[in-house]
Amino acid sequence: MQGWTAACLLAVAAPAWPAAQQSAVKAQVKDIFGWVEWVEIGQDRIRLKAKLDTGATTSSLTADDIRVFRRGDRRYVRFDVRNERRNIDETIEARLVRRVRIRKHDGTTERRPVVRLGMCLGDTYREQEFTLVDRSAFLYPVLVGRNYMRDHVLVDSGETFTRRPSCGQRTGALGPQGSGGPLAPGPGAR
Repeated sequence: MQGWTAACLLAVAAPAWPAAQQSAVKAQVKDIFGWVEWVEIGQDRIRLKAKLDTGATTSSLTADDIRVFRRGDRRYVRFDVRNERRNIDETIEARLVRRVRIRKHDGTTERRPVVRLGMCLGDTYREQEFTLVDRSAFLYPVLVGRNYMRDHVLVDSGETFTRRPSCGQRTGALGPQGSGGPLAPGPGAR
């Protein structure tokens, strides 16, 4: 009888074993960051403080003077981001991906433009979608949401500023004015 019980347990547990191994391996390849980190945004590598927020789905970026315009048959967004290191406003242009309706804490909704920008977190450069909004009332000009962190990042809520952005030279979809060409270091690069 013991042999039969062991065989049944093995038959039931065996299919779960590869999934458990895969889950353990998947967790091992994630980078661990604090809940607040430095990131670099866009071609000019604008360094900003970012809150890594597992409660937010989409990332958002503080932006002033947001203007949507047409170039040919495509819509673009031009906006300003405050570069605290250089003490100037940097103007960024990027293709408008879409507009989203965001429900705010008070229950009202707000329409926001969405753009795709490159971001360096630690030594990883990835492009992601950002909603553009005036975050000047918040401490952190960038909010990094789950869409960016999924499968890549674990957040240690007891840590902040664990490492500086160090992506080096990158290539991606953000050439000059979001044109789709190579992304070379901008004039403010180190």
